[in-house]
Amino acid sequence: MARRPLPRILSSGSAQIARSREIARSAADSATDVLHPLITITRGLRQLAVMARHRWAATPKERRGPTLFLAASCVLVVALIPYGPLVALISVMAAAAWKGRVRTPVKSGPDEAEAGRLRALYEALVPHFSVAEDPAPLFAHGSDWSKAFSDYEFDGNGRLTRLQVAYPAYFTDGEAESRARIEQLLHAKSGRGREYLFTWDEEGNRLVMSVLPALSTAIAAQRFVTAPGETVLGFTDAGAVRRTVPVAQGEETSSAAPVLWRTGPRSTEPHLLVVGEPGSGTTTLLRSIALQALQHGDVLIVEGSGTGEYGCLAGRAGVLAVECGLAGALASLEWAAHETERRLIAANRARQAGHPEPDDTKRPLWILLDRPSILGHLAAADGHTDPQDLLQVPLRHGRAAQVTVVVAEQFDSLDPLTETVRTHTRARVVLGAATFEQVESVLGVQPHTTPTPEVPPGRGYARLGTGPVLRIQVPATPDPYDEATSEAHRRAVLELLPERQDQAGPAAVPDPAADPVHEAVPAES
Repeated sequence: MARRPLPRILSSGSAQIARSREIARSAADSATDVLHPLITITRGLRQLAVMARHRWAATPKERRGPTLFLAASCVLVVALIPYGPLVALISVMAAAAWKGRVRTPVKSGPDEAEAGRLRALYEALVPHFSVAEDPAPLFAHGSDWSKAFSDYEFDGNGRLTRLQVAYPAYFTDGEAESRARIEQLLHAKSGRGREYLFTWDEEGNRLVMSVLPALSTAIAAQRFVTAPGETVLGFTDAGAVRRTVPVAQGEETSSAAPVLWRTGPRSTEPHLLVVGEPGSGTTTLLRSIALQALQHGDVLIVEGSGTGEYGCLAGRAGVLAVECGLAGALASLEWAAHETERRLIAANRARQAGHPEPDDTKRPLWILLDRPSILGHLAAADGHTDPQDLLQVPLRHGRAAQVTVVVAEQFDSLDPLTETVRTHTRARVVLGAATFEQVESVLGVQPHTTPTPEVPPGRGYARLGTGPVLRIQVPATPDPYDEATSEAHRRAVLELLPERQDQAGPAAVPDPAADPVHEAVPAES
């Protein structure tokens, strides 16, 4: 028997049904949009009616008669005055629209997950903030956490971004070890991978923990608005310093908080020590300092690693030499020591004679040493003088002679640094991922924030003398001759480089294109 084909309505019915559902859904959405005011007013009238019924039910029976008479009198008065019914209708509709509006519920406290986090954090702090002798402990297992925690905030992922903790007065908040234990616990329980700022109020027995936003890495090398003798080491958190400078970030200009290092005769931290791991940005910082120093002074660069990271500066106006060999480094540093002595003698004679200081003693001289420990090992193997020994005169008397020394070294090579270098480099910068112990060994104190295991190049901490520890992000100043450098950063560095010169004083400078790192020693003035 041959099969009869299905009716047409059954074969195409599913498509028609789906199309009909879509049309119905669109019509319902359109009707909802059109009738939304009417729906709002209706909802408000219903709520007003419910409110009036509850009010009438709550009115005592002996007062219902006078209340009903008063309401009827009001209705009569409204009906008799001109435009009274219209005004009453408009008022009722407005009240209904206001009452029936959709209001976003206001969050008045933590949700269940956030309360669980706070409860777990409270229980973890109980062993540190409680003693058996306390008759009314603020921290106790199973107690209410709300009496100890206040001013708490969470991000979209439910992690704490701010918390104020009240702790008992007998807690030893004056000891660094006690504070470090609490900070480490809060850091671990609140989520790793972020930088936390801990602010201790010993007088009020309060601890405020807050998450710091990441410092901007979009600031590249540029001409910063500074006075002579001021050098921008990097940029820190807004509010950490009193001053801001305009900076260009791409095509936009904004204000940023700089870490300013002041050098010269009146500086209390005339020399700088930069420490970090490979790839942390120490060379970038020295290159940034050199570009800023060339605006008003001369620069002598000694590179111990010999990788040619400063080849872009060779042969430029104001760059006395770029040395990467042991012989050239020793000769240049010996000349720098004699130049420092010459400046001191010339300035002293001018003062005794009642004359102003010569101009050649006022121009700043910058000595930048990158990885001097490598040259020290080579000098010890060949029986030569350690280059660091030649820095004693510039380090001790450089402030009066307008001579500034900047030394960059890695953590694994800090031991070979001489005592003179450690003593006179009171401005310190630590870059890269470092532990609390490493940061404290360089800066003298631990930072108030938690170092993160992964940081971008140029990120770290800075401390000028006995000042506070500041977070710092070095402006991007890469080697423009490096193929991995972006075109924007390459252009920014090349625009700051001085013009090339054929002669660097009496000593000839080779062609930088043929030999970007030379060993020409500047002649003594």
